Amino acid sequence: MARFVRWTALGAAAALLMTGCGGSSDDGDDGRGGTADARPSASSGTADATAAPLPASLIGQKLDWGRCRATADSAAPGGEWRCAKLKVPLDWSKPDGETIDLALIRARSRGSDSKRTGSLLFNFGGPGGSGVSTMPAYGSTVSSLRERYDLVSWDPRGVGASEGVRCRSDSKIQAAESVDSTPDTTAEEKAYLRDAVDFGKGCQKDAGALMAHVSTTDTARDMDLMRQVLGDDKLHYFGISYGTELGGVYAHLFPKNVGRVILDAVVDPGADAVGHAKNQAKGFQLALDNYLKSTGQNPARGSRKIADLLKRIDTDPLPTSSGRKLTQTLAVTGIVLPLYSKEGWPTLTSALESAQEGDGSELLTLADAYNERDGEGNYGTTTHSQRVISCLDDKQRPTVEETKKLLPEFERISPVFGTFLGWDTAGWCHDWPVAGQFDSPEVSAAGAAPILLVGNTGDPATPYEGAQRMADELGEGVGVLLTWKGEGHGAYGSGSDCVDSTVDDYLLDGTVPKDGKVCS
Repeated sequence: MARFVRWTALGAAAALLMTGCGGSSDDGDDGRGGTADARPSASSGTADATAAPLPASLIGQKLDWGRCRATADSAAPGGEWRCAKLKVPLDWSKPDGETIDLALIRARSRGSDSKRTGSLLFNFGGPGGSGVSTMPAYGSTVSSLRERYDLVSWDPRGVGASEGVRCRSDSKIQAAESVDSTPDTTAEEKAYLRDAVDFGKGCQKDAGALMAHVSTTDTARDMDLMRQVLGDDKLHYFGISYGTELGGVYAHLFPKNVGRVILDAVVDPGADAVGHAKNQAKGFQLALDNYLKSTGQNPARGSRKIADLLKRIDTDPLPTSSGRKLTQTLAVTGIVLPLYSKEGWPTLTSALESAQEGDGSELLTLADAYNERDGEGNYGTTTHSQRVISCLDDKQRPTVEETKKLLPEFERISPVFGTFLGWDTAGWCHDWPVAGQFDSPEVSAAGAAPILLVGNTGDPATPYEGAQRMADELGEGVGVLLTWKGEGHGAYGSGSDCVDSTVDDYLLDGTVPKDGKVCS
């Protein structure tokens, strides 16, 4: 099934799906390793005084960098990229216990050692996005940063090559496309909830003990171990979409270890599961309104026309050239993907026109791209990992009765996306095998170095207000807000010289802009 509350999942990867992007291919010597001392640094986890000391077997490990292999999602990257495995505790409360391997990828800095700042870690969103697959494609966007940094990313625990979770087979995924995610009858409600329970059981069967240890907090602790093993005194980090929440949690746990940190497309840290759903309803409706204005349409009338189309599809799914049917859920997913980037708007126009004429092929192609479905019927597992991680994080579990009371508000917020996002709050973690950990993450980071937040006023998946909230919650003197009056999910590399130069100056030279700077 498509995921609605976590449509933030794709982060930078959504733009890559729409516009394409390729990394450079020059080779580079990757001999520089870097190991920390065999004892944890005094600054590790100052906000987390109860953390157990880490054994030398963890912080003293030396990474064996070698050529990367092809993955299920992508071909092997060029020679400049090297891959390695990092051992981390399965259970961070038992650092001497069982370990799991995390997959890392790195491209060495092009600058001299005297100019090298350190490693720059990237998380592209999710939860559930693969950094190993995405980093090489994103390399050209951030190529200027290689003057001072090794570019590093990884598959977080439970994702991809890091004990990635798969909750159901491809055939079951396709079969679940027929489940109505906006149920209108008692029978449809039961089928919707039954599918949610089945998905959770499949995750539990595949993940086993890992199911309880894939939280954002677990991954933040992995990041600090990564910092030490890479040989960095401070963590330099570029988080996008969900990666901003991860960055905020890290800053709270390890404020004294914060180096130069960029958070772009910022998740609202004060929102619970229902709050995130409302935020996304507002954000995607705003993006749709802006798209409709760009085509000369009245947003209210254009939205109603699309909502009416979706109601017709709910009753009578559209035929496609593939022989599969375009269901209502797939149609909404197809509409969402091109709203992530303004470059996708012409594609959306064509797909909607075809659907209005009775052909669902183009919207289905877009939905398949979002759901990582290839032409052979094989699906990616980003949404599997996403669900396992987010349901371990989120304590809130709205019942069907509570959700029904919320639906009118969701529909007022967005006539196109509201019903789907409202129902999703009930179905996403329904009867989940593992209890959630918090209503909203703690990101206060008193004593941390300045963290640069980039908020886009037209962001559909992480509305601008989230950046404002994150700046406030990080604390005075920590959160520095840069605003871009633009469109699409994320700001850096999206066409604003003002944004790009401000971020580059901060990361490359340590120049902190004035809080409240606006790029128009």
